[in-house]
Amino acid sequence: MIGILIIAHAPLATALRECALHVFPDCAEVVRALDVLPDDAPEQSLNLAREALSALGTEEVLLLSDVFGATPCNVAQQLGNGHNTRLVAGANLPMLLRSVCYRHESLELLAARAQAGGTQGVMPVGSTAPQNQTGQRHAPSHRDHQQ
Repeated sequence: MIGILIIAHAPLATALRECALHVFPDCAEVVRALDVLPDDAPEQSLNLAREALSALGTEEVLLLSDVFGATPCNVAQQLGNGHNTRLVAGANLPMLLRSVCYRHESLELLAARAQAGGTQGVMPVGSTAPQNQTGQRHAPSHRDHQQ
């Protein structure tokens, strides 16, 4: 199984994880979060990220970060060296939920699904009835939560 490590500006990583656990309480062991604090040195964040990666105990890890080019993403990029990881920046809740739902697939496919979930979860919403909104719809019981 693939682990998921969210590395983001505080408190986003923990908040995203908590939201995922709200929907999928059984994913607690495979989803970890690292909040990067404003005054944390990048080396300190990298050490904490290595500890979080190790704590997952999985051979493959999907890394999710909030902003490309910012410290959390740079830490995630360094963390990936020497490990079987894929990094997707721009983390949001639809991306994370999609990732949790499909974590049994290959790491490459999971990274692609995460990116698709993140982009498909962003849409303009008008003031009309939900059935008139754009976007893909699924049956309510579908495990990817309309993502």
